[in-house]
Amino acid sequence: MTDTVVITFPYSRKEAERIAAFLGADVVEYTADIFTTVFAGRKRIIALMSMGIVVRKIAPLLEDKWRDPAVVVVSPDLRYAVPVLGGHHGANELANELAGLGMQPVITTATESRGRNSVETIAERTGTEVLNRNSTRQVNAALLNADIPVHAVQGPAIVLAGPDVSILVKKGEYTVGIGCRKDVTPAEVVDAVRAALAGNAISEDDVLVYATTIKKFNETGLVEAIGILSGNLIFLDDDTINAQAGIGPSRASKIGLLGVAEPCAIATSKRKTIVMIKKVYGRVTVAIAR
Repeated sequence: MTDTVVITFPYSRKEAERIAAFLGADVVEYTADIFTTVFAGRKRIIALMSMGIVVRKIAPLLEDKWRDPAVVVVSPDLRYAVPVLGGHHGANELANELAGLGMQPVITTATESRGRNSVETIAERTGTEVLNRNSTRQVNAALLNADIPVHAVQGPAIVLAGPDVSILVKKGEYTVGIGCRKDVTPAEVVDAVRAALAGNAISEDDVLVYATTIKKFNETGLVEAIGILSGNLIFLDDDTINAQAGIGPSRASKIGLLGVAEPCAIATSKRKTIVMIKKVYGRVTVAIAR
């Protein structure tokens, strides 16, 4: 099974197979529940049918633009490829790919329709992900009227950024929340993180970001440890940490926090799912989310 699927009615099977052969995709025939089925396991969906059918079928399935698949409607005559869902998350790119079959991509996202790249497009081209996703609204709006500078920072480093600055980091599936005692050593942190990752069969390369409380901003042992791990460390403010749900009791309540390791892992994760609840390794506490 591939990440891309073409949904078609029987009478358009020949055209669908032509599209699938061009993209290296699968072909499935339309049924009443086919969109429910493919939404769960495919990243890119081409619907060879009228847009009205697609809109009605996918509307109840929509959850979050960062997790929903890219959906492109192709007109039955193969003239037009219209991104309906996830324009900035693969659909625009897919429509442009279909131009190789002679179709006209109909792009409606504000940035691309004006010949500009969105934050999400830049992230995809650089093999990175947007860490602070809410920032894209402001940055993409600014991109409509001006060229926004892109700054590459080589670490180890600390970056302080406002809400209108999009931060792109290497791709990864997991986030690691870290709490630690004062004056912890880099070796203690590295050993704790590696033990936690190994215990869950997770590679260091699969970590999107490491996160902790802003109260640990001057904890040099922690900062140096993440540098050794070649990771990205971000510091979360109290409001962000305390806004997370489903966190167990923590000693961090003494400093006004709901917790550190678990809420930091959840706050920076994509799916808001805990993989490993907080676990103590000496003077370091680690939690993992995805």
